[in-house]
Amino acid sequence: MYQIQTNASGSRQMWIDEQHLHTIRKYALFADLIDSSGIVNETVLDKLKLNVQSIMRSAEENDDLITLCKDVLFHNNMKAFGLHQLIVLYLNWLKELEEAPQQAVQEEA
Repeated sequence: MYQIQTNASGSRQMWIDEQHLHTIRKYALFADLIDSSGIVNETVLDKLKLNVQSIMRSAEENDDLITLCKDVLFHNNMKAFGLHQLIVLYLNWLKELEEAPQQAVQEEA
């Protein structure tokens, strides 16, 4: 389980578990989310929420997506700052996933 800060002052946090990150990856929720400026603001958060709602309407089995929405994306503490922290966590998590098989191969050699 990971903890992210959801506001700049650090007074609000949110817990993100491994399943949340897998769900983000499964539905490619962060793909093409941020424009060329690279700025995560409330408009980006709103875009993500609309994308998720669209996926939920079209997907038959989406219990994992519902859990992500309830626990993270539509949580009262989730604002643009928190989304930025979630994206950073997700990118670091992906990097760790990619490096894990390489480390296992090196250890066997």
